[in-house]
Amino acid sequence: MANIVVMGGGLGGLPMAYEMQDLARDGDTVTLVSDRDYYHFVPSNPWVAVDWRKRDEITVPLSRPLNKRGIQLKVGKVVKVEAAANQLLLEHGDVVSYDQLVIATGPRLAFEEIPGLGPDGFTQSICHIDHAEVARDKWLEFTANPAPIVVGAVQGASCFGPAYEFAFIMDKDLRKRKIRDRVPMTFVTSEPYIGHLGLDGVGDSKTMLESELRQRHIDWICNAKVEKVENGVMHVLECDEHGQEKQRHQLPFGYSMMLPAFTGIDAVREVDGLVNPRGFILIDNHQRNPAHPNIWSVGVAVAIAPKKPTPVPTGVPKTGFMIESMVTATAHNIRAVLDGEAPAKEATWAAVCLADMGDTGIAFVAIPQIPPRNVNWMKSGKWVHLAKIGFEKYFLHKIETGVSEPVYEKIMMKTLGINKLKD
Repeated sequence: MANIVVMGGGLGGLPMAYEMQDLARDGDTVTLVSDRDYYHFVPSNPWVAVDWRKRDEITVPLSRPLNKRGIQLKVGKVVKVEAAANQLLLEHGDVVSYDQLVIATGPRLAFEEIPGLGPDGFTQSICHIDHAEVARDKWLEFTANPAPIVVGAVQGASCFGPAYEFAFIMDKDLRKRKIRDRVPMTFVTSEPYIGHLGLDGVGDSKTMLESELRQRHIDWICNAKVEKVENGVMHVLECDEHGQEKQRHQLPFGYSMMLPAFTGIDAVREVDGLVNPRGFILIDNHQRNPAHPNIWSVGVAVAIAPKKPTPVPTGVPKTGFMIESMVTATAHNIRAVLDGEAPAKEATWAAVCLADMGDTGIAFVAIPQIPPRNVNWMKSGKWVHLAKIGFEKYFLHKIETGVSEPVYEKIMMKTLGINKLKD
């Protein structure tokens, strides 16, 4: 019998453990290894940062659903993957052995690549709930003394949606407080154009997002490299379409949130053949590492090359439904291997996204996420804001009950022509 270990308890890891438990054989053991004992719903972090949500509203203790499903939980930070010995080395000397390993850790946040960036510097982050709570405290201080805001994503970032969301959410909160007129806002991004999103756009995302920024009087700088951040000043190099210097900006701010670049986690860096130069897991079409056939990966930890280069480096985002499709393919492929068969399932990497804008929102469907696509659709409206709230409650309910994909969800998505596995 096999010990299947899932490394990471977030958006990819927890559903991975649930689906693997559904497909495991009698006698197989599924173990989740997480550096924290709770799950938090990352898409709600922008709301936490403006005090629209509290921690206990978007977190779930891991032990509760995992015990219910018969999945073992090991809480501890993995400091090294020993692929030759099929073991994980944890801090404080603990060791976890595996027959099949799924790496679903998410990224390491590379704040140190830009001087002054991040919660230990002069900008805020919404990448983790701990960061979002610090950002909230700074936000409440800021609203008592309004000043300019700089928000966006730095060079090498691969997750742009939350930056747009947070810009719009801050705008809405400032309007509610009736101080928006005292707060100039600038959106700074490494994207070659507004709405690129690391995906070369989705539908008419360029026109739609530019329009939304204009309506809210938010200026923007694209093809931007953040050179350094000082207390109250961000130094930005704006590049032309060839990546050459176009203009330098010194942007004053009283509050700033900038999404960092991601890398892979330190624990996988020394494993020969496992990662690319940035530390992301190399996989084949079945989510399996070619050099280590019993190691698989899903989610933000996966290496995906950009479709085409941009003047300033941008990464490819790994969005929620895309990650869920990776999870489903991986679970089926591990079961096939356990049964002595070759893995055959491929994830569609379809993207279904709801982006909140405070009182309205934008939704898009991209199948597959990376162009060229079979479906390329984007719409906006107040209904998206309400749908995002509903999805938050629904997803947390799934986590609580230990179910990755209820039957009715599968039927509904199939009816809409949105599938997790390729035919």
